[in-house]
Amino acid sequence: MEKLKIVCVDDQRDILAALRKDLEPLAGGVSVVACESAAEASEVLDLMDRHAEEPALLVCDHVMPGTSGIDFLIATRKEGRFPRTRRVLLTGLATHHDTIEAINKAHIDQYIEKPWNGPELVRTVRSLLTRYVLDAGIDYKPYLGILDQETLYGELRKKSVL
Repeated sequence: MEKLKIVCVDDQRDILAALRKDLEPLAGGVSVVACESAAEASEVLDLMDRHAEEPALLVCDHVMPGTSGIDFLIATRKEGRFPRTRRVLLTGLATHHDTIEAINKAHIDQYIEKPWNGPELVRTVRSLLTRYVLDAGIDYKPYLGILDQETLYGELRKKSVL
């Protein structure tokens, strides 16, 4: 089983370390790639693209030096290289306008405020990974231990009705 990839982008190393720690329950099926800037994350995405890999999830801080998280998420969305990748904006400083822009232009799947609740973060990530696996047509069975069962069964139920 190939591990699903989560790319986390935050300019603060302690935040990246906290994300890694909170996502440890998913380590059996997930690989977390930590990037300290949008530029570094862009390089990682370019490398993944060259190797025909797709991130399952992008978790990005909003306020960073250089390119903001919203601008980074908008750019990755516009590129169209990873259409099934789920996007999460992680911030404590977004304004109402920023949030609307992230939803409308970056098509984020989730907005998470700092400081986040670890178990809640894991539940959200499990749900987003489940949707990614199903949308990508990946066999979900090897990933049952990290997927959100309620989301999985609900989506499978919908598909069986169609």
